[in-house]
Amino acid sequence: MKQGKLIQEPLTRSVIGAFFEVYRELGFGFLEHVYTASLCRELRSRGHEVAREVSVPIFFKGQQVARQRLDMVVDGNLVIETKSTELLHPGAVRQLTSYLCGTNIEVGLLLHFGVQPKFVRVVRTRRASRDPKPPSPPDPLPPPLLPRQPSNIDASRADSAVSEQ
Repeated sequence: MKQGKLIQEPLTRSVIGAFFEVYRELGFGFLEHVYTASLCRELRSRGHEVAREVSVPIFFKGQQVARQRLDMVVDGNLVIETKSTELLHPGAVRQLTSYLCGTNIEVGLLLHFGVQPKFVRVVRTRRASRDPKPPSPPDPLPPPLLPRQPSNIDASRADSAVSEQ
């Protein structure tokens, strides 16, 4: 059986490599923010653009109803959710899926810095049959914002990609 190419495969491979590098260096036992900061530094050293604690608005019928805060967005194409608990909560994958639903990003990685390191790759593709485009609301409401455009990410809440030389 011929296997197809994974969505964002080079990017996810690089991030997974960085995840294991951070885990090899730190091991288990730190709080999540330590792993996230270390992973951010490792990803930037590998040439990636990283935005942390990205605030994403969620809309219902053209009205903003909530905001979600993503741990990390890498190169504008990958959502990262980090966990550092001893056991991975079953709702963690659902949380990452929710984040993908609120953006136009199709792939996310759940990185668990647990007793044993592990990752989960989540893909949410936008197919016309599954995700029909919502009808445009009448004026004066703004047009629907799903799928989310990258410009909807609140850059004021994201770390800038600083080159560390």
